[in-house]
Amino acid sequence: MPRTPDLKAQHHLASGALSGLTSAVCLQPLDLLKTRLQQGGHGAKRRRVRTTVRQIIADEGAAGLWRGTVPTVVRNVPGVALYFYTLSSIRASLSTVPAFASTSALAAASPAVAQIPAPSTPVSPLPGPSTVLPLPAAAAQASPASTALPVSEPKSTSRSALIKLSSGGNLLAGAVARTSVGFVLNPFTVLKTRYESSAYAEYRSLPRALLSLVQTSGVRGLFQGFTATAARDAPYAGIYVVFYEKGKEVASRLFRDELGVPNAALHSGSAVTASVLATIITSPADCVKTRMQVAPAEHSTIRRAVARIYSDRGLPGFFSGSALRVSRKAASSAIAWTVYEGVLLFLQAKEPIGPVGAAKLV
Repeated sequence: MPRTPDLKAQHHLASGALSGLTSAVCLQPLDLLKTRLQQGGHGAKRRRVRTTVRQIIADEGAAGLWRGTVPTVVRNVPGVALYFYTLSSIRASLSTVPAFASTSALAAASPAVAQIPAPSTPVSPLPGPSTVLPLPAAAAQASPASTALPVSEPKSTSRSALIKLSSGGNLLAGAVARTSVGFVLNPFTVLKTRYESSAYAEYRSLPRALLSLVQTSGVRGLFQGFTATAARDAPYAGIYVVFYEKGKEVASRLFRDELGVPNAALHSGSAVTASVLATIITSPADCVKTRMQVAPAEHSTIRRAVARIYSDRGLPGFFSGSALRVSRKAASSAIAWTVYEGVLLFLQAKEPIGPVGAAKLV
């Protein structure tokens, strides 16, 4: 049976943390601009990206474009690590359920038994020196020392480090993993959004911001906007994983190994395509989430937030900042998933060989 290297929990955590740190630092300006465009307030109807950039630089200098990087890193590094680990754990569990397992994985798990043809040469019951034996019999009589050859199983040449699932399995795994991790890290999501908003200029350090949030909104404020966040993240993550895996599958067929297309190009291209589609679909939920976290008094429920956005800007208001979010998500996904799978494939090459699909998440 083909064998591939085992992947342990620390592999997924380390790969996810590195990808989260890289994307957080590189793409923070896009996240900040998206929040400023969505936050609402006076004159928000005419706000444009170029005007917003000029205003930020005039008020805070170029470093102002990276305002909120600390809470973003605090949220993204453990968040992305936990997300990839949780996603991998869920995928490993779902791969044992026939309804969610990939058809190709099921076929590989039960290979056909090789049939040995009957020997065409008659075998004498008492073989002498001149008797011709078929290969199996000759091998049986030979000494182990003379016939045993070292058998080395080839290393996996897979262009993906992830366990394969059906589309339904990918959808469920992505949605559950993202929602679970999102709930744990929602307090940092609230702080990140407020740091990026111009409405909370008094936030100068993470501890003080956290204290201010609890004092003004109570413990409930730490989970402000979670419902809207889940309504955005669950479908986004599920749709993303489905498109990402399909994209890799299609790209692997179009660009065969002999063409020499790097794994990084295949992974990043699939990530960008999946991210653009999933981001556009979930943009309205993102706008609602931002309003609820930046101005909870005016947007205390999803219904009120939806009504306020429609009142302020009409239907286009639900897609405010979408271009920036698409750009940010596409770049973030390309970086995060390329780094994540690249590190895992590298670690696979360094690890001992283990059974197919084995994921020692312990």
